[in-house]
Amino acid sequence: MRPDPADREVGVGPWPGGPDAWPSDPRLDPELLAEGDRRNVVDRYRYWSVKAIVADVDARRHPLHVAIENFAHDMNIGSVVRTANAFAVAEVHVVGRRRWNRRGAMVTDRYLHLRHHPSVAELLAWAAAAGLPVIGIDNGPGSVPIEHRPLPRACVLLLGQESAGLSEEALDGCAEVLHITQYGSTRSINAGAAAAVAMHAWMLQHAGPAPG
Repeated sequence: MRPDPADREVGVGPWPGGPDAWPSDPRLDPELLAEGDRRNVVDRYRYWSVKAIVADVDARRHPLHVAIENFAHDMNIGSVVRTANAFAVAEVHVVGRRRWNRRGAMVTDRYLHLRHHPSVAELLAWAAAAGLPVIGIDNGPGSVPIEHRPLPRACVLLLGQESAGLSEEALDGCAEVLHITQYGSTRSINAGAAAAVAMHAWMLQHAGPAPG
């Protein structure tokens, strides 16, 4: 009989043998060694401190930035952050309101870099100064399919809000606007899902094998 998934424990318990048996690796967190590590991290990071994990990922982050407009407290930002962490993007940029609902991020915002821009104009100015083209993800008029579309290695993927899409100011500032091809009856897909598809399209072109 298969165990009930609800009964499965995530992660690992305390390091066996007590403090005298703890490894001397400075990346490890004494509190996690003592109490166990139940975080949603890959196995290679078990018992590592947050600081050590961020430093390790920083050494191999991709030159991809992801930005999302936040003018109506979009609930999808947490989902975007979580996916961006999974793909080790350089930064996530929140445009508009600084505050966003972190529940959907599942604490992954601790493991990546977040930057706030009060306005679209400030994001576009930052991207221009950094030499990064801004690629819009929106299914409005004039957009082209993201499938098989070459994406710049270093760039910003910019997403709009749920239902409203990208603002006119954002669309005007994009080097190009791409959409995700759909085959059903709905007008659009969830903004968090769209971000995941767009990031994965970039990964297929530029990321290479994941670390072991």
